[in-house]
Amino acid sequence: MTVDRLIRIFAGSFILISLALGVEGSPLFVSKWFLAFTAFVGFNLFQFGFSNVCPLGMILKRLGFSDAPSTCAR
Repeated sequence: MTVDRLIRIFAGSFILISLALGVEGSPLFVSKWFLAFTAFVGFNLFQFGFSNVCPLGMILKRLGFSDAPSTCAR
C-alpha cells in the first residue's frame, strides 16, 4: 500500500471517529471537543493540498512504506 493511500485511509477514519465521538446525537458521544480534532485533520489535509508536506507521510516513509504511484496512475 502506498503512502498516499494510507494518508487517505488514516484521515478518513480519524474524521469519522472524531465525528462519532463529538456529535451530540451520536450513541458514541463523549465531548464536543472531539470536533476540534476533526478540524485539525481537515486543516492538515487542506495545507497538504497546497504545500505537499504531510507529517504523517514523512512518518510512513520512514517506516518503509512505498511512495510509488498507485496502479491507476500508470
